Amino acid sequence: MLTDKGVILVEGVNRGDLILEPLTRKIYIELGEPSLNDNQADVDRLVAALRKILGPVTVPLTVMRRVPGVLLEAGWRVTVTLGEEASGTLILMDLEPGNTTNRHYGLAVDIGTTTVVVYLVNMQNGQIMGTAADYNGQIFFGEDILTRIYLGSTPDGLEQLQRAILDTLNKLIKQLIKKHNVEAREISAVAVGANTTMVHLFLGLDPSRICKAPYIPTVNSPGIIPAGQLGLQINPLAPVYCLPSVGSYVGGDVVAGVLVSGLHLSPELSLFVDIGTNGEIIMGNRDWLVGCAGAAGPALEGGVAKNGMRAEPGAVDSVRIDPDTGKVYYTTIDGVPPVGICGSGLVDCLAELLLAGIIDRSGRFKDGRDRFVVVPAEESATGQDIVITQADINNLLRTKGAVNAALELLLESVGCDLSDIERFYVAGGFGQYLHLESAITIGLYPDLPRDRMVRLGNSSGEGARLVLLSKQKRVEAEEIARNITYFELNASQAFMNKFVGSMFLPHTNLDYFPTVKEKLIQRGLLYPNSSVT
Repeated sequence: MLTDKGVILVEGVNRGDLILEPLTRKIYIELGEPSLNDNQADVDRLVAALRKILGPVTVPLTVMRRVPGVLLEAGWRVTVTLGEEASGTLILMDLEPGNTTNRHYGLAVDIGTTTVVVYLVNMQNGQIMGTAADYNGQIFFGEDILTRIYLGSTPDGLEQLQRAILDTLNKLIKQLIKKHNVEAREISAVAVGANTTMVHLFLGLDPSRICKAPYIPTVNSPGIIPAGQLGLQINPLAPVYCLPSVGSYVGGDVVAGVLVSGLHLSPELSLFVDIGTNGEIIMGNRDWLVGCAGAAGPALEGGVAKNGMRAEPGAVDSVRIDPDTGKVYYTTIDGVPPVGICGSGLVDCLAELLLAGIIDRSGRFKDGRDRFVVVPAEESATGQDIVITQADINNLLRTKGAVNAALELLLESVGCDLSDIERFYVAGGFGQYLHLESAITIGLYPDLPRDRMVRLGNSSGEGARLVLLSKQKRVEAEEIARNITYFELNASQAFMNKFVGSMFLPHTNLDYFPTVKEKLIQRGLLYPNSSVT
């Protein structure tokens, strides 16, 4: 839009089904030069021109100090960056000489318990310019989330954990701005997808009540916070928006996943599962949504298994066992000599041990041994056997049992059956690389027609990108969070009963897993008429 003062405003650009209305906007403006007949103050002149098209605009003192010099240098032709304060008031965040509207950048961030991913986004066209990832620096203080909650319950511990995640983020930001020739000040907005605990530790909020009855977090919807208050090394006035959580164990990363899947807009009944630190499950459609979570992550993230490791070079990521000879075939990430086993390899291994008849449906080794050699010492990079132990299997059973039980409880609560589910969305990096057949064989995923299963990848990061770029998507995310009916499982006796019943491979009731039942029958591991034993 061009006004009589020469103001050019570009916003609401349509990109497919996404109308670009980012968290911040950049506007090029040409002002009339001051004179003896027009001696309005510099800041007042700028604000008056902006008010004509935008309404009231506040100017922080730090920006106010720069206005005269920039206006004079630029010949009264400048680009302003505007954001919204928590109250909804527009704030002048930055002022640059000339027309720099094509340099409009933001960050979409996925803060995982294990891994942090930062996407540099061009907010003029919505495209991802670059990606940087690293392990969450909080791992130094504890791989599992409960350890971090306990540490974060003390002032010193909370400060350490917040500093760790900020150091991780700032390191990744530096990598991106250096690679893509962007100034830190040019990054004017951040959107974050993360579980409830990670949001608390990122914002420096006490997480202690997250794991104590009645499991109440400090906040579910923290709103917009200036980057400078947090210590992010970008424009200090940049708005930081964290996707809202639903409860202690269903966080903004899950809300982001629902947003990306679109299940909240569909008439079909859909199921969304994100297995990471927790096994988070959302079920519903455009009319209703229910959700819950069961502790799942440590065993599958590799931090608990004897030879477990994160998914990095040298991790065994797939396993096959010849049922006749017992010979093991495996692959590793990047094809380098094996160092350990990551989550997908552990799930494969458990499924193959069952189908090869080496363990029974209770997860016990049939010959009484306490471990199985996946990679012999002479083939490993460590010079030692890489194994899966009976203790590892027990941990995996508890993990998959929690997911089973949570899903059963949700289905029962809303009076639905597995056969009613039309779409099954798998989220997260773990879900992206996990072999579906193995996950179904052990009962981690439901035995649904495979064409109903959709991998979403890093839906937390993509959801953060969507809310970074679109006001409509931010409104949608808030509505999703409000509309999810959250079932707290920690004090549920029904959940515990179902958990005990799901501690078999794939489940106590084999009729829930017809394709797995057929495999076991074909391999002579089950009588044809069996359903439970």
